[in-house]
Amino acid sequence: MRARARGGLMTPGRRLAVGTIAVLVLAVVLVPLAVRLDQQLVDLRAAGLPPTLAHPFGTDEVGRDVLVRSIYGLRVSLLVGLVAAVASVTIGGLVGLVAGAAGGFADRLLMRVVDGFNSLPHLLFGIFIVALFAPSATAVVVSVAVTHWTTAARIVRSEVLSLRGRPFVDAAISGGSSRLRIVLRHFLPNLAPQLLLATVLMIPHAIWHETALSFLGLGLPAHLASLGNMINDGRQSLLAGDWWSSLFPGLLILVPTLAVSGLAQHIRDRANPRWRSELAL
Repeated sequence: MRARARGGLMTPGRRLAVGTIAVLVLAVVLVPLAVRLDQQLVDLRAAGLPPTLAHPFGTDEVGRDVLVRSIYGLRVSLLVGLVAAVASVTIGGLVGLVAGAAGGFADRLLMRVVDGFNSLPHLLFGIFIVALFAPSATAVVVSVAVTHWTTAARIVRSEVLSLRGRPFVDAAISGGSSRLRIVLRHFLPNLAPQLLLATVLMIPHAIWHETALSFLGLGLPAHLASLGNMINDGRQSLLAGDWWSSLFPGLLILVPTLAVSGLAQHIRDRANPRWRSELAL
């Protein structure tokens, strides 16, 4: 009975993950409504203050509140990560769908393309892509989408190959359904849970990718409050003992990653009937 509940209900850890995501989303929505970023004026008299009740995350080297800037940075990173994840999964999903549905030469050709992209170091290839553009959110999205679509392609292709052997697909083919109708009527609805799971799992990966590029000075513009830029700015403060300037933005990268991982596990358990049936035994 407990195993069945485990597959169908959320465990305390997963409730915590969902609650954490809800709190973060509320923060990135409500804090900008209460405090505008351009109100964070330079105040050298308050520079380098440690965490206090007035400034829970302390202040940076020019006196700006680290908490407010971290929330703004999290908003930017989440938005860029979400758009990049959707773009990546969309590209990979289309490639995997075409490869699995077409089969034959098209399948072999597309899978060789996937193998070729997988052989490239993702970070170095991403740096090469963003180096072609001026630092911007668009450059980061393109970099993540181009370097990370292969995982979704393999997942979708594998699922389509599995669906092609199902009786309802054979019945549709015997009934004279076109390939396009089979894709739209049978493949896409069954692929939706896998595509959702792939998108959710890609979001923290895209955030880390954006953070790494911004930390290297190749991602988002330096004046924009993003977590990667804040960690990069806080490097100099570490030499003076101001650990909070880098620690708290770093935690705001780690916390969403762990929370999204917990949510993804729940989506996986709900979307995979075989997993739920094994838990119920």
